[in-house]
Amino acid sequence: MYRLLFCLVLLGAGACAAHSSPQLRVLGVHDAPAREVVFVQVTNPAATPMRLTKLEYTFAAAGTTLSAGELPIERDVPAGSTVVVEVPLENDSKKPMLLKGTLIAELDQMVREFQISAQIQPH
Repeated sequence: MYRLLFCLVLLGAGACAAHSSPQLRVLGVHDAPAREVVFVQVTNPAATPMRLTKLEYTFAAAGTTLSAGELPIERDVPAGSTVVVEVPLENDSKKPMLLKGTLIAELDQMVREFQISAQIQPH
């Protein structure tokens, strides 16, 4: 069963001011018997391609960590384009959740870290 969740993401940039931060949007959650997957859309607003390499993340609800991990990613995001990344969620919550972490990417031949944060509202 799919539960669609649409919410904007607030990003704090770890990069210099010359480059825009990637933008994230939670697209939905897929319920599976073993675990859920949160679909996160990553948009590259920069004028150059970006290579996503890792996402360090934590899902929390009501001050309790539900799931945390490190997701290796090998995805290229062309300038102005988007990709969807599947982030595993081991424990679901009926309360609003917060996805928080660090997105690591290569941009202009430099490794950059972007702090991410997204509210997820349950249906």
